[in-house]
Amino acid sequence: MKERIIIYGGSGGVGASTARLLSRQGYSLHLVARSEERLAAISNDLGASYTVGDVTDPTLFDRVATQVEGAVKGLVYAVGNINLGGITRFKQDAFIEDFKINALGGALAVQSAIPAMRACEGTTSVVFFSSVAVQQGFKFHASIGMAKGAVEGLTRSLAAELAPSIRVNAIAPSLTRTPLASKIMSNVNSVKAFADSHPLKRLGEADDISAMAAFLLSEQSTWITGQIIGIDGGRSAISA
Repeated sequence: MKERIIIYGGSGGVGASTARLLSRQGYSLHLVARSEERLAAISNDLGASYTVGDVTDPTLFDRVATQVEGAVKGLVYAVGNINLGGITRFKQDAFIEDFKINALGGALAVQSAIPAMRACEGTTSVVFFSSVAVQQGFKFHASIGMAKGAVEGLTRSLAAELAPSIRVNAIAPSLTRTPLASKIMSNVNSVKAFADSHPLKRLGEADDISAMAAFLLSEQSTWITGQIIGIDGGRSAISA
């Protein structure tokens, strides 16, 4: 029987790229996303099962747990948003919404999947997504930086609590070419400036990120947990 992996955000840029890579590697997939049209298309293409729902709906996670039968080898929480603006622009509801989407949803996704992950032989793996903005610090990132900072705290806390049977790590990308970032990349000159701010002089691609996600889910990473791994063209570590 194929090992099963749940991917929240399975129809998004990074989530879909991760799903395609894992499908080629022989995993069975259960995808979760809001858009039934996009979710059905990729699920049909990959032979995956799926659940339609929004991570801000707390009933979603129990529905996923009910629909996924048997043991679960891994969970990917590839859900996020890019909500930028000055601190004075944000209302309380916006801060709360960003936290729910990026951090709280991840915690609830893991909580609901723990019984199925513990039923799996050997170690299992959770992959979250943070952002280069947590370590680097960028203006206009107060809300999303706070939410992704919570993801990093959640990663380390769960890694400690769930060891040794469940490993928990997070990937912290820089700006990546996905539909989520399309508004930021609408200006050609801005795209070049963003690319040049990275030592490797290019923006990330979804496949750059999904390759690390697949590695963290694999047997090649069984001595890695509690880590925040920057896949960011060197932006968080060295000067461009």
